[in-house]
Amino acid sequence: MNKSQTWMAKPEEADRNWWIVDAEGQRLGRLATQIANLLRGKHKPTFTPHVDNGDFVIVINAEKIEMTGTKWTDKKYYRHSRFFGSLKEKTAAQVKQVDSAFVIQEAVRGMLPTNRLSYSLLNKLKAYPGAEHPHAQQKAQPYKLSTKKGE
Repeated sequence: MNKSQTWMAKPEEADRNWWIVDAEGQRLGRLATQIANLLRGKHKPTFTPHVDNGDFVIVINAEKIEMTGTKWTDKKYYRHSRFFGSLKEKTAAQVKQVDSAFVIQEAVRGMLPTNRLSYSLLNKLKAYPGAEHPHAQQKAQPYKLSTKKGE
């Protein structure tokens, strides 16, 4: 008896591409959702939730990202060393001055699932504040972002 079986992707069969995303003038949340989908591989017909078959993403011009309203001053990033009284908080504007790529990495991390794959998915994200990046050998293809809302 020959039954049809459901095909499941395997990690060694993953066909990984390199995408380059220009963050200049993009809204943080809308950009992060599209990057998270690329990292997970949801744009591929071989998407399987428990297998890492997503692509690598290079984000350039992270310092030129936009946030609407007063989010640059209202949005807070917290860190804690687990000692009493050691809670530190910074606004998004303060974090952007130190490391503008961190803002994108944290937004994408919040949009990835919290499971065993999240660490390996986030390692495939390479964010840089300027237009230069050290991944020229990978021959990354430019990714066409979906248009902004209202355009």
